[in-house]
Amino acid sequence: MRMSQLGWSAARVAVASYVGLCILMYWRQAKYIYYPSRELTLTPATAGLAFDDVTLRTTDGETIHGWYVPASGAVATVLFCHGNAGNIWNRIDSIWRFHDLGMNVLIFDYRGYGKSSGTPSELGTYRDAESAWNYLTGERRIPPARIVAFGESLGGAVAAWVAEEKKPGALIVESTFTSVPDLASRFYPILPVRLLCRFRYNTLARMPRIRCPVLVMHSEDDEIVPFAHGRKLFDAAADPKVFFALRGSHNTGREEVGKPYDEAVARFVAASIPAEDAHTNSVNIR
Repeated sequence: MRMSQLGWSAARVAVASYVGLCILMYWRQAKYIYYPSRELTLTPATAGLAFDDVTLRTTDGETIHGWYVPASGAVATVLFCHGNAGNIWNRIDSIWRFHDLGMNVLIFDYRGYGKSSGTPSELGTYRDAESAWNYLTGERRIPPARIVAFGESLGGAVAAWVAEEKKPGALIVESTFTSVPDLASRFYPILPVRLLCRFRYNTLARMPRIRCPVLVMHSEDDEIVPFAHGRKLFDAAADPKVFFALRGSHNTGREEVGKPYDEAVARFVAASIPAEDAHTNSVNIR
């Protein structure tokens, strides 16, 4: 009898612990998705690039900070949606890469990152990207057909939202997941994460509805977002589409590939942005 009571007690403790873990996951999941940094250590000027400091206003009243980096005779303009950690200063090398390929770049920090006000959320990141889009098409008067929505990791989900809602000239997603529930189920297999997730970022569902050329880039060595996610995004995308295999870890793919990465981006943009819509078709391959 005593052993039976001990068994029931242990079971109750285990159930209570499991339920408690589920509750903690539900209420704290934003902490597992967003890793913002407020400190801005470098600017594009550090890499010798001229830039404009940009302040954007969202439809719900947040102030979004970004940098606009122009390129002489630009073939396109990149709307850069960064990943879930750090802020825009951590992407100086990537800004320089696009600039060296003859593209303007607008990179912005989501709410709660860098100098941007507010607290990050899924809807908030979409609104932040919308404010960046409105800046390019409104204040800068850049035709949508000459804008390339680019996103890395979580930013790929945001860029896919831009591509579906705003109809840019092209979309590039790099090291991006199919959805948050899909990715979370890999990290927390013992939890009912598909029921618990308050964040969706369902990139996979958007891909068939996107009506512009799509470039999907992913590494087989990605230790955070499995290669299969990139393949599924590519398979779901409508034509025209291109898949480019990276190598190296989640955060080092483009650096490890080097020049072939730049060439792949340049070919894709040249094929996606009509010659009559661009100032020039020339690109600078490092």
